[in-house]
Amino acid sequence: MPLRVIFMGTAELAGVSLLALRHQPELEVVAVVTQPDRPVGRHAQLQASPVKLVALQEQLPVLQPERARAEDFVAALRELRPDLIAVAAYGQILPPAILELPPHGCLNVHTSLLPKYRGASPIQSALLNDEPETGVTIMKMDTGMDTGPILTQAVTPIAPEDNAQTLHDRLAQLGAELLVRTIPRYAAGEIKARPQPETGASHAPKIKKTDGQLDWTQPARALWCRLRAFTPWPGGFTYLPATPHPRLLKIWRAEVVAASGAAGTVLAADKAGIVVACGQQALRIQELQLEGSRRVGAHDFLLGHSLPIGQKWA
Repeated sequence: MPLRVIFMGTAELAGVSLLALRHQPELEVVAVVTQPDRPVGRHAQLQASPVKLVALQEQLPVLQPERARAEDFVAALRELRPDLIAVAAYGQILPPAILELPPHGCLNVHTSLLPKYRGASPIQSALLNDEPETGVTIMKMDTGMDTGPILTQAVTPIAPEDNAQTLHDRLAQLGAELLVRTIPRYAAGEIKARPQPETGASHAPKIKKTDGQLDWTQPARALWCRLRAFTPWPGGFTYLPATPHPRLLKIWRAEVVAASGAAGTVLAADKAGIVVACGQQALRIQELQLEGSRRVGAHDFLLGHSLPIGQKWA
């Protein structure tokens, strides 16, 4: 008989894992748990999570509790008699009543090489800290924040052209593939959980919109990492001097160049890009977007905006 699996997830990354589980003949997804529909946009229209959309497409039963620890919800899970619960980017902490419910426990897909980058933003943190590689971990969940024992891990290099979106997409696929390989072997006793190492643990905090603001006194390499970490959200940004108030400028793509000057000063502006001095070296900005305008290359931006050499950005 196939293993009875409940899947819990909300974000786009989790939808990839759900699809992979759905199409494994040795696994039966008996229900999908996701966050309630939330109001989105100016008109606050209710929007289903990416996982709910996948579940409906696959004609799977959907549960959307407001609180995962609610007694009636836990009772509903118990009635489903799962052998295992798979979790990916669900968005709520699971109580012991759920963690202890299935015979094989709850397995989580986490997008870092634990114990590094426990928490809400492992993908962005790996980019922000200029890691050469990252990966995914399948762990058995406990009551801590991403502290459970490790079952399996897979590694992927971080390329210079990667940003949070490209790395997210690659890790979503890598995590889904690793999850469906891990579950049958773990349930058969072929994989034993091992405790996370006591050393090397770090925390990946929740991202704030202000995290994208560029401090030009930092080295160019650090700002380049920040841009990649926070693309597409919240985006790397700075402010152009303007009257009556400075205008927000979002920077989509840049590279580090060997140049120097007062931090935040425009050193060059031509079809090759806009060079801005940093605390060490400089950034050549190749793609940018002024508030209220569309995203364009540096050459097209300069056709419509004058950027005098020596202008100071904040």
